[in-house]
Amino acid sequence: MKSPYEITALVLNLIASISQKIGEVNAKYLIQQNPTLRKQNQIKTIYSSLNIEGNTLSEEQITAIIDNKRVVGPEKDIIEVLNALEIYKDLKKLKFDAEKDFLKAHRILMNTLVSDAGAYRTKGVGIVKGSQIAHIAPPAANVKFLMQDLFKYLKDKTELTLIKSCVFHYEMEFIHPFTDGNGRMGRLWQTLVLMKEYLLFEFLPFETLISKNQTTYYDTLSVCDKEGKSTKFIEFMLDIIDQSLNELLKNSTKRLNERERLEIFLEHHDSEFTRKQYMTYFPNISTATASRDLKTGVSEGLIVKYGDKKTSVYRKK
Repeated sequence: MKSPYEITALVLNLIASISQKIGEVNAKYLIQQNPTLRKQNQIKTIYSSLNIEGNTLSEEQITAIIDNKRVVGPEKDIIEVLNALEIYKDLKKLKFDAEKDFLKAHRILMNTLVSDAGAYRTKGVGIVKGSQIAHIAPPAANVKFLMQDLFKYLKDKTELTLIKSCVFHYEMEFIHPFTDGNGRMGRLWQTLVLMKEYLLFEFLPFETLISKNQTTYYDTLSVCDKEGKSTKFIEFMLDIIDQSLNELLKNSTKRLNERERLEIFLEHHDSEFTRKQYMTYFPNISTATASRDLKTGVSEGLIVKYGDKKTSVYRKK
């Protein structure tokens, strides 16, 4: 299947802008280096994607759930967060072009929330807005064939990943293969398609901007249904991604504190190390700053110190 769309001047400009910003993000090691930022962004991703679907929990409550703290809220909302945490934990292990992994992801994401989690719908569905039917999905009998076709499209290596991810998102929403969870699966799978080529998308919360532009998001899907092509949705999603990268780069000027620097270093060093090795990893910090970082790490239980003064060595606790 070759989904109908047009390469407009806006699409080309957005792809150029996104590509430039991805290069800048990678050059600054923004995502890979900051575990605190990664955790915050994953919380924003889960919060925003579930908020679009009506989940009432706040970012603070989701953070508390991650930290194994008790949260008071609707049971369904808490289950949705726990399921999302489970799928994001192993997202890298899923193959973006494997239909069985797609069904597995839905099974985890919708576990205990629907009776047919991990299976395509067997009945007709429509999307109702107010008193009007906004979209009637293809008959249930066609779903398996349409999804198989869509996964063949994902294997097309001649298609740009940025465009392919948007097309899949739109076409999946049009097919509406599940009785529930289609929206969150569309956004999740677009993330997976993107991160297989650009690792930073694992932690780039572009769902936050979708959440802030929900009306436009749904209106754009509706326009594409009427036009019979996904051009407008590709433009919308590329703009969302471009804006998200802008936010990431704008916030990158924040300086790391002692703990954040040490957490970054420990992600890449499991063996014993010295202050000199620590300073080699962060060449722009002074001897006094390095000593302060290591002292903080010891006092907060991140590392253990052996030896004294010049003979001191450290190891992750």
